Amino acid sequence: MTDTRPIDIDNHYYEPLDACTRHLDPAFATRGVQIMQKGRRLAVVIGEKVSHFVPNPTFDPVTKPGCLDLYFRGQIPEGQSRKTLLQVEPLQPEYRDRDARIARLDEQGLAAAVMLPTLGVGLEQALCEDIPATVAQLHAFNRWLEDDWGYAYQNRIYAVPMISLADPEAAIAEVERVLALGARMVHVRPAPVPVPPGEGRSLGHPAHDPVWARLAEARVPVAFHLGDSGYHQMAAMWGGSATLEAFGRTNVLAKVVVGDRAIHDAMASMVIDGVFTRHPALRVASIENGAGWVKPLLKIMKKYANQSPEGFSGDPIEAFTEHVFVAPYYEDDIEELVNLIGAERVLFGSDWPHAEGLADPLQFEKEISYLDATTRQKIMRTNAAELLGL
Repeated sequence: MTDTRPIDIDNHYYEPLDACTRHLDPAFATRGVQIMQKGRRLAVVIGEKVSHFVPNPTFDPVTKPGCLDLYFRGQIPEGQSRKTLLQVEPLQPEYRDRDARIARLDEQGLAAAVMLPTLGVGLEQALCEDIPATVAQLHAFNRWLEDDWGYAYQNRIYAVPMISLADPEAAIAEVERVLALGARMVHVRPAPVPVPPGEGRSLGHPAHDPVWARLAEARVPVAFHLGDSGYHQMAAMWGGSATLEAFGRTNVLAKVVVGDRAIHDAMASMVIDGVFTRHPALRVASIENGAGWVKPLLKIMKKYANQSPEGFSGDPIEAFTEHVFVAPYYEDDIEELVNLIGAERVLFGSDWPHAEGLADPLQFEKEISYLDATTRQKIMRTNAAELLGL
């Protein structure tokens, strides 16, 4: 019997303390990640600087799945706040153990889940000024991922290795390595590619073509997941923090300045700099970036394509809707997204077990109950199955 249960494109694990160090080349022991005692707590030190990306690297206790639901719906009860809505629980076995996670998938009614980092999506920005350390650290992280989760465990858990484009030769070597081990998707940071000293390079730069070509040939998609893209440096220009921190007073202006800029600009670079024209079989997925950025990006690309067609290698709207999949937030206007890019390009992601996601992943289908059954099935399963080659 064919499995018709949903496929969740946005699930997470909580990394153990040795996730970054178990396989790290000793030559980079002090340049990569270190877990150090800081008073009565453990601290993550990356590149010899204390990182606040994850305030408690033990993840025990950890926030309960979905406890910030009302916050993200903008329905905070009177007298409460984001802080008062936060709830914690002991670290659960399924957050680190793949067999326990399979059992949890069964309880949740899910056929499969794509597994993405929690701490890991903050590594590349923290090491952006040390490219050799970046390469060594992400390689070590991927080797841990292979140990603990695997890339297609029981064909139900699809863990996603991280690839940095900062060193193009190292990037293609790591891509070849993880493809040989069965990776069904790879992660690239939605951000300018760091090129020292303090400069950047477009994702669409020809230096990255060997990576895009190999992934296109293998029919392995690229995930662009929310993380530290370095955009808080712009927030600092307006009086905010220059780093993405998991705690502290909310600076609304800084949130507006940064907003969805990273994924907006990353997808613009892929389209405008011709990645999809040169590699027509390549497909990418925006995960945990919401959908609010899609309409403004399509609008502005259409405007400039009309004004300056010589700056494009083809129709940018066609390139986007053919190659880019989007996993919206459950609180987004998903019907509008379907109308913009087509039902075939919309993905279901719950962000489980993070506080920002859904306590029950299948609540997502209830959020789109106004859509017809065929469209719901595409979003909840068919599109992800096609994207992952299942």
